Amino acid sequence: MDDEALRYDLWIEEALRQVIYRALELTAKEGLPGDHHFYITFRTGADGIEVPPYLRAQHPDEMTIVLQHQFDDLLIDAEGFSVSLRFNGKPEKLVIPFEAVTSFADPSVNFGLQLKTVDMDDAEFEELAIDPVNSIDDLAAAELNDTGEPELDEDGKPKTGEVIALDSFRKK
Repeated sequence: MDDEALRYDLWIEEALRQVIYRALELTAKEGLPGDHHFYITFRTGADGIEVPPYLRAQHPDEMTIVLQHQFDDLLIDAEGFSVSLRFNGKPEKLVIPFEAVTSFADPSVNFGLQLKTVDMDDAEFEELAIDPVNSIDDLAAAELNDTGEPELDEDGKPKTGEVIALDSFRKK
């Protein structure tokens, strides 16, 4: 096995882009809860980007959009998302592949991601295989026993993953 088999850089990109996918998917289905809003920065020259020519001319390298009060038609798929925003009072549809996103932030909860956008060819990006999770409940799936049933704790509730301290594995 060579060093290229453990592509941590690609795996981290996949995980970070999955966070963006899930946040946008939930927003498309249920709207933005409370004070949440997103700042999304993307490379305007990336493959698959669809923005009006005048916006590309104004932002030849990167552009940041805000999803807060006035956006429509937010659609998400495994490749990216599209959204309609108003520029100078005129609605414009933007299509943004996840591959082009360089940062994502939700200032209402002081959350932000800076994507490394590692240099990768199309085949490597396909390896990321952003796979939509069927539901938010999948994030907290219970531990299953050999029969596929949830294991129960002392209170009869399904067991979930445990947090362990890495200190127990360190040499003393």
